[in-house]
Amino acid sequence: MKYIEMLRDGEKVQEVYLCKRKTSAMTKNGKEYENLILQDKTGQIDGKIWDPNSMGIGDFDVLDYVQVTGDVVLFNGQKQLNISRTIKVDEADVKKEDYLPSTDKDIDEMMDELLAIIDSIGNEYYKKILDSLFRENETFVNAFKIHSAAKSVHHGFIGGLLEHTLSVTKLCDFYTKQYPILNRDLLLTASICHDIGKVYELSAFPENDYTDAGQLLGHIVMGSEIISDIIKTIPDFPKKQARELKHCILAHHGELEYGSPKKPALIEAIALNFADNTDAKIETMKEALNKEVTATSDDWLGFNRMLDSNIRKTSPSE
Repeated sequence: MKYIEMLRDGEKVQEVYLCKRKTSAMTKNGKEYENLILQDKTGQIDGKIWDPNSMGIGDFDVLDYVQVTGDVVLFNGQKQLNISRTIKVDEADVKKEDYLPSTDKDIDEMMDELLAIIDSIGNEYYKKILDSLFRENETFVNAFKIHSAAKSVHHGFIGGLLEHTLSVTKLCDFYTKQYPILNRDLLLTASICHDIGKVYELSAFPENDYTDAGQLLGHIVMGSEIISDIIKTIPDFPKKQARELKHCILAHHGELEYGSPKKPALIEAIALNFADNTDAKIETMKEALNKEVTATSDDWLGFNRMLDSNIRKTSPSE
């Protein structure tokens, strides 16, 4: 199979990809064409069907597997596929693992590591929340283990939510050793729960897109609501501890303009924000470095929107 990351400018392609998006548009001359987003496990590519009514274009819909024939070109520094022929392929005839991006880590091993951290939580009330979610709610656990952490920005792959959560939690655990002032039980409970709303904000693969609730509420508010609902089932849950935990979740993006309903007011909320931001940006850089360089230099990768900077590969060690 010719994976998307292997495609090069000037190549002719005849390959099967998953159609993630399909929209109609008009050229400046008023001629209809179709925009596609095609995907395999290595990434996505824009596709253009300049003549949707031509003899070679067959009927297909979003989330269909489609054999496309076309030419790879560069447009504004990005790869694009100009498509001359399409044939819908039966789902039974493809290996789905070739089309869905996935973590390169062992999902069960990551889950076991997260559960071991949960076992180390000493606060009985926080422990009950974590057990309720990660041990007693099988439906939630099964979704959490394979969910992505984002539509496209970072950890946008199967197992991405678990990988990101574990990484943030381990960073927070390190912070508690470096800065003993931090309340470990609060910080680690918040780190484990900070993105639980993403299970409902984003749909499952292969769609991996924002749900109606995700669009209207967002994962931060949804996560706080989940915690509030669990707290109601735990007798005599201390009100201050409930507020502090929910505050850490509500403030974990750090700034109002980044989607946090509140800015951090607790030292644990500050630590969680830093850990979340660190893991998100390092993963963003890692994913960018793993993609083909399309800029004019072998080292420069071009402008990255999340990092708000032109980014470059580090020189190899001598």
